[in-house]
Amino acid sequence: MIEISDKRKCCGCTACSQVCPNKCITMQEDDEGFKYPHVDASLCVNCGLCEKVCPYLNSYPIPEEKPASFACKTKDDELRGKSSSGGLFSVLATKVILEGGVVFGAKFDPDWNVIHAYTDTVEGLADFRGSKYVQSDMGDCFAQVKDFLKVGRKVMFTGTPCQVAGLNHFLQKKYDNLFTVDFVCHCVPSPKVWKKYLEEIKGNTTITNVSFRDKSEGWARYGLAVTGETVVLAKGNHHENIYMKAFLSNLTVRPGCTNCPARFYKSGADITIADCWGFNEYHPELNDNKGMSLALLLTEKGTKIYRELDNQMDSLQIPYVEVQEETNHNPIIRSPKYHPYRAQFFKEFIGGQERTIALMTKYLIKEENNIKRKEFIKSLVRKVVGSKLINKLKGR
Repeated sequence: MIEISDKRKCCGCTACSQVCPNKCITMQEDDEGFKYPHVDASLCVNCGLCEKVCPYLNSYPIPEEKPASFACKTKDDELRGKSSSGGLFSVLATKVILEGGVVFGAKFDPDWNVIHAYTDTVEGLADFRGSKYVQSDMGDCFAQVKDFLKVGRKVMFTGTPCQVAGLNHFLQKKYDNLFTVDFVCHCVPSPKVWKKYLEEIKGNTTITNVSFRDKSEGWARYGLAVTGETVVLAKGNHHENIYMKAFLSNLTVRPGCTNCPARFYKSGADITIADCWGFNEYHPELNDNKGMSLALLLTEKGTKIYRELDNQMDSLQIPYVEVQEETNHNPIIRSPKYHPYRAQFFKEFIGGQERTIALMTKYLIKEENNIKRKEFIKSLVRKVVGSKLINKLKGR
């Protein structure tokens, strides 16, 4: 029986709840807004399947070799403009759909919550395009994937590394007609924080569009843009917008993200995709600041599918050193650390005595001031030590 005593050991992938033959496991939201499995012990027959499919209890091994790496962008400039980076997801997904398959990914529901769903039309891919910096509600996607696979449909499943790992464990076998794509994932913020943020900025206005990867300032300075019927409700690059700053500083993230079981390419995905950050450092003449994708080919299946995109993508194989996993793509190998004020933030967030935007602002400023204070002290110490050293050398 699955039991979550430490929330750092659950990614919320839903594999346990979806595999349960008696349906005695439900995903229930906690006060922070993250979902965890809860077992109805009266229905449980102790079959052990829930434990067998948990990514934390059954982690995949780290691949022995580094993946082949490619910087790429779609040849369709209009499509690239609508994409988070170079449009690789859309090109891959379109290929699968045109071959009679279905594509699973994250989209907004009518209330701008992020959910996992599927489409089998090229037009439907528009809803899945672009990053969503919120943990998606998985629903019963894994079971739907299995149903499609069993009747012979091709399936492309796209998700965070832990979601892809959860699906692979849930299926418990390989399927030739399954193609899995994950992405370099920093972490996932609370859906409840996202909902509160939207409530505060929209007022009585109806939201008409949300983009987490607005490129109006260029690909490198992407940001969050939320628009209403007649007004821009929020707009700012990721260094300015408070929601984005809270996410990227790990103030609002899921506890399990600090202990991710699927980093180091351990999701079992066929391809990992990402923004090709650092591309300008090695190939400045090719960077137009409109978006470049990174493709990391992890399996023979992924390599074969990627090679079939030659006529649709401008692609350049790059040495793995250019991936820069220690810097530009750090989430490949390292889980983020808690923001030092995460516990205090969520304590007050749950209490509901202060508005969410004000809370995020307060704790981000508090940490920024702490950093400035530490840097000032370090600078002062360096000056004092340096002065003493100089005096000593002068024989004073």
